[in-house]
Parts: sequence; C-alpha cells; structure tokens
Amino acid sequence: MPKMKTKSGAKKRFKLTGTGKIKRKHAFKSHILTKKETKRKRNLTHAGLVDSSDKQRVKDMLVI
Repeated sequence: MPKMKTKSGAKKRFKLTGTGKIKRKHAFKSHILTKKETKRKRNLTHAGLVDSSDKQRVKDMLVI
C-alpha cells in the first residue's frame, strides 16, 4: 500500500499549533484593497483558527 499524500494546497494554507489546533489566514486580503475600510483590512491581517466543524476535513487533507 503506498503512502498517503498531503494535499499540496492545504499544506500551503494551514499550520498546526502546539496544542493541536489548526491555524489559518483570512481571505479577501490579497487585492482590490482600495474599496475596503482600514479597520476591515487590519482585522483580516490576523490569523484565525479553523472551526471545529471543519477541523476533521482539514486534518484529512493534511494526513494528520
């Protein structure tokens, strides 16, 4: 049986924290920033955590 491969898109987007949570970045911060408010852009800068309902799906993509 061959080894399970990690989804390459997922390994670029998610990181595992020390406590086992999955860290992610916010969307909508890459371009067309002129129409977005400064407060909105500032809040999108900070990293977030993957919701518990999506956690297992992301773990399957990362083969954890």
